[in-house]
Amino acid sequence: MKQSFIKSDSGNLKEVLRNVSDPDALIMISNSDQFNEHVDLLEKTFPNVPSIAGVGHFYGKTIREGGVGLIILQGVEAAAGLMTHAKDMPVHDIDTLLRNMSKIGANAANTVCIDICTGNDAVVLTTMSSALNKAGVSLIGGTSMDAKVSANGEVNDDADAYILIKNKGGRVKVYKENIYRPLDDETFVASETNKAEYYVGKLNGRPALDVYKEHLGVGDDAMATQTFTNPLGKITGDDIRIISIREVVGNGMSFYRQVNDSDILCFLDIKDYKAIVKQTVSDIKSDFSHISGVISVNCAFRHILFTQNNFMDQYLDIMSDLGSHCGFVGNGEHFNDQFINQSMSCVVFE
Repeated sequence: MKQSFIKSDSGNLKEVLRNVSDPDALIMISNSDQFNEHVDLLEKTFPNVPSIAGVGHFYGKTIREGGVGLIILQGVEAAAGLMTHAKDMPVHDIDTLLRNMSKIGANAANTVCIDICTGNDAVVLTTMSSALNKAGVSLIGGTSMDAKVSANGEVNDDADAYILIKNKGGRVKVYKENIYRPLDDETFVASETNKAEYYVGKLNGRPALDVYKEHLGVGDDAMATQTFTNPLGKITGDDIRIISIREVVGNGMSFYRQVNDSDILCFLDIKDYKAIVKQTVSDIKSDFSHISGVISVNCAFRHILFTQNNFMDQYLDIMSDLGSHCGFVGNGEHFNDQFINQSMSCVVFE
């Protein structure tokens, strides 16, 4: 297979499309203001090519907020669709997903699902995994920065847009990168949670805000940015899923992913992210002797952290050592059935 990408920082999709020919699958990341216009133009130009689109910041070797970016895949079989009613009934379109999987002969070795969701990501991913797991198909994706996604030219503000990509030239493999590790051995049991508001009232029976500030030795003035250094983590077996802090609410806190009563949490601490990124690249190179393309999804908080520390350009340079690397910044990341925060997920095509 062959992966290429073109972007326009000014949002000139017409100019981008002049350089595209014979695509087998298309993934577009646009800005909110031009999204509908861009989707219409893409569908009119390539009406029979499976495509998905969402709102975010596209990157290749450089990144700039706004504009439009297009990923062009050749040498693949693909099928795209929407999981509609994401807020309350994503199972509504599960049969269509299963038919699309059957249509391209989706399998564990050479097929990946890439998705962009408008919200309620955790429930949507659980629903989709019930189908994808039957064929062992992996998934990576993220949350659209605005409640707009599309599949095959159809725009929806309450859906997950997905594209199944079968690599005719070799394997696919997905990866997740976590630049945080447990701060210490202490764990905390969540209680007085509100699932709808992603709220946690207490940790180990005490007000969650008090526990957080005391454990880290920080004051109220640090809470607006402390999640960049010390998010929480949910312990699931041997895995730790990052939970970003959204804001202080009374004596509790709200987050960017759901926490339930009795969930076991820990405090995380940022590590040497430069070394971790280089290790990810090294791991991928050890798994693949030939790489046709890499598509990644980065959290908006990672983008902010890397930019504030003058690392974003270096990050993209390190990742470009893999060859054709591109992707987008979204409001959350997907890795198989996991909705994760402050992370990176990616797929590598052989």
